[in-house]
Amino acid sequence: MKPHRRKRLAVVAFIAVSLSMATGLTLFALSQNIDLFYTPTQVAGGEVNIGQQIRIGGMVKEGSYESANDTMRVMFSATDYVNEVPIQFDGILPDLFREGQGIVVEGAIDSNGLFVASRVLAKHDENYMSNEVKAAMEAAGVNTENQSALAEY
Repeated sequence: MKPHRRKRLAVVAFIAVSLSMATGLTLFALSQNIDLFYTPTQVAGGEVNIGQQIRIGGMVKEGSYESANDTMRVMFSATDYVNEVPIQFDGILPDLFREGQGIVVEGAIDSNGLFVASRVLAKHDENYMSNEVKAAMEAAGVNTENQSALAEY
């Protein structure tokens, strides 16, 4: 092989390896920021690893809301009317948060099976439900037309 072709092949190989490494590092970095969506039934079924950042969508179970008197910690349960997940949140809840309404919470399951939320998103429209929650609730056999709705996030 002639020297100029060998040099050109080395440059092309270097560029290919560099692009492959950059693509791999980018995909790895992006995979760390993905919050997968789960229903309470999937969480109760053990499909979620402890400590994995996820989103749970469903309805706030009636009668499940508890507030601490001396801190901003609240406890409530999210349900898809088949199973429920206990949720703890330290912070200010959205103004539209209330029992029987749709929510999406972001956070992780701890070793005790409690979902520790880092963010709570509440509905803002009575007539719309996110596609994820609607599909999950319909798969659970719940009529979504008569339920409170979630806003798209």
